Amino acid sequence: MEDASKFQIILIEQCKANNRKAQMKLYEQYCDGMYCVAMRFLKNTDDAEDVLQESFLKAFQKIEQYKGEVTFGAWLKRIVVNNCLDFLKSTKVVNMPLEKNFKLVVEDDDWKIDAGISINMVRLVIDQLSEKYKFVLMLFLLEGYDHSEISQILQIPETTCRIRLLRGKGILKEKLISQNYERGSRS
Repeated sequence: MEDASKFQIILIEQCKANNRKAQMKLYEQYCDGMYCVAMRFLKNTDDAEDVLQESFLKAFQKIEQYKGEVTFGAWLKRIVVNNCLDFLKSTKVVNMPLEKNFKLVVEDDDWKIDAGISINMVRLVIDQLSEKYKFVLMLFLLEGYDHSEISQILQIPETTCRIRLLRGKGILKEKLISQNYERGSRS
């Protein structure tokens, strides 16, 4: 493992020197994983491929800014996520109306939902949520970012992030329970 991290440090230094072969090796190492991240946001192969290419170009152009404080994969993932969000904002034609009837959701760690609910069902329900909840839930539950990182990525205050996550989790849970009952009653 230590040899792999030394090799990666050397590879990154070569990329900083604009070595095309090193850039290609780094691209090959991360392209599949970053494509999966882009697909979770964009749900379209052409868009995901375009955003992925733009993300790698941006990463190689700004590689001097990479200081090794986080893993290169985490640094690159942030670029991919930001580019996905920028793409979604730029292609959005209709603004979603603000929800006027917010439910107060009490912090609830009780996530006991039928074991028959799959991760795919969770992803489908997250996709149905309004963007302000969907993106926070995706970044937190699927991508593993914390509140501080999400607030930086989405450019929202950390308290807003926490509230959206809390409300989003509550809505997600309600929809999962509701859809599971509907599915169960059809069987």
